[in-house]
Amino acid sequence: MSRTLPFRSKDESRTNFFPRFLRDPRGLAAVEFALIFPLMIAFYLGAVETSNMLTANRRVTSVAYTAADITAQAISISDADMTDIFAASSAILRPFSVTPLSIRVSSVVANSSGVNKVSWSDGFQTAGLAENSTVTLPAGLTSPGTSVIMAEVTYEYSSPISET
Repeated sequence: MSRTLPFRSKDESRTNFFPRFLRDPRGLAAVEFALIFPLMIAFYLGAVETSNMLTANRRVTSVAYTAADITAQAISISDADMTDIFAASSAILRPFSVTPLSIRVSSVVANSSGVNKVSWSDGFQTAGLAENSTVTLPAGLTSPGTSVIMAEVTYEYSSPISET
């Protein structure tokens, strides 16, 4: 049995192609995936980047806390002690690079008139503050004749995603 197909002109088949294409459900999932995939990748990389930044932020906070805490527990501090404190504090930052890390630990004493002056200061990958220089601290943190250990930590975060 033979069937004959109706004859269509070239112009007629071109004009009917687009409506037939829109009605055909085959390949719809592939088109949707192709449209959604770049957004999925962007959201994934954004989540990874946000997670890395928050982790780095927490670790930098821990570095500052650890450097100040270990220093404050000592009765007297030598340069060798500070080198050990800086090494222990910077180890907290791993697996992030310690190259952009700088730590400054200072002993600040409030004199009898309530002015905060630096008693001593030392730094890791940065200079310490000048002795007897004035430091501004939050109100009520010191009273005349008391001292505090002040740790300053800076870290220049660079994204592992943007480096690739």
